Amino acid sequence: MRADWNYPTAIRAGRGRIAELPAACREFGMRAPLLVTDPGLAELPMVADALAACERAGLAAAVFSDIKPNPTGENITAGAEAFRRGRHDGVIAFGGGSGLDAGKAVAVIARQKCALWDLEDIGDNWLRADPARIAPLVAAPTTAGTGSEVGRAALIVNEDERRKVIIFHPKMLPGCVILDPELSAGLPPMLTAATGMDALSHNLEAYCSPLFHPMAEGIALEGMRLIKQHLPAAVENGADLNARAHMLVASSMGATAFQRGLGAMHALAHPLGALYDAHHGTLNAVLMPYVLCANRAAIEERIARLARHLELEPNFGAFLRWVLELRERIGIPADLAQIGIDAAGDESRLKELGEMAVADASAATNPVEFDAAAYAEIARRAMRGVLEDGAENLSGRIRAA
Repeated sequence: MRADWNYPTAIRAGRGRIAELPAACREFGMRAPLLVTDPGLAELPMVADALAACERAGLAAAVFSDIKPNPTGENITAGAEAFRRGRHDGVIAFGGGSGLDAGKAVAVIARQKCALWDLEDIGDNWLRADPARIAPLVAAPTTAGTGSEVGRAALIVNEDERRKVIIFHPKMLPGCVILDPELSAGLPPMLTAATGMDALSHNLEAYCSPLFHPMAEGIALEGMRLIKQHLPAAVENGADLNARAHMLVASSMGATAFQRGLGAMHALAHPLGALYDAHHGTLNAVLMPYVLCANRAAIEERIARLARHLELEPNFGAFLRWVLELRERIGIPADLAQIGIDAAGDESRLKELGEMAVADASAATNPVEFDAAAYAEIARRAMRGVLEDGAENLSGRIRAA
């Protein structure tokens, strides 16, 4: 697959397209880009190769990689200082969700007079930023999960408040995205699985949102079809570049579709990630069946239509079985306790999680308006591996209540 398109931004998709990175930077006026990535990727040949390509093209590129898996405000402050100190004029956001979100946040805040938290996605806060001071952005994802490369927001942890904050500005959308499957070919199976399930969660929650946005609904449907077709192959054979390419596209589709909103998976995953520093995609993957069951009354008819599109029996049960069987096949843990999150008996922590979930922006577009107690109960069930009454015992430690 090799193709270019312009939705929601300029996309260059296909094997070997990372060679076009210097040209993409020049297209947006960059002469000295700062490549923002995570510490693990910074040590890999793909980053060295990207820097060497920029150098050959006469670009004075440098790397900033002092970021956590869940980037913090301190990380962004340090990145902004590196941007100013190096007199950079643009950002290459390179990596998975952490590198992409950090790169976008650095680009938006490095030359502003306002603070990072001033741009939290509430009301018209984004107007506090001077758009002329936002650095141009090019993005190159190395995982097929968050889809942050086509988003106008970044998730950053406010450590003082112990919560994930959505930083938003329309100009955070990268001007060019390079979807090169060779960049994701070395991703280990477990991370391929977790990020792929994150892409599924984005498409699925966007599809289930009660808001009217038929274009986003259509994109989400096709994104999930691509994931059903290609995620197992990408996990089982990391060198399958066709599967990798289609997963990158499905990931971008998920982030495009969630203009329609997200839901309870993300409303819980965000506080769990902030409190336990857990991998976001893994959290969504583990939470998925528990949230599906909690939302069942509101989404059953919609899920039946989705099941038909995925060539399953057209009912909620068939789709739930597919989710559980997919998770088991690609090695997703059955419950939160298996990833070290077990507060099922800690009522104060569950209460805190419930309150944080209600306050999370993603909760606003869940098909059911859960209160804090309901979110706490979903979290408890996800820790114990218990689906709602009547659910089938289909995977791992998951059992019926």
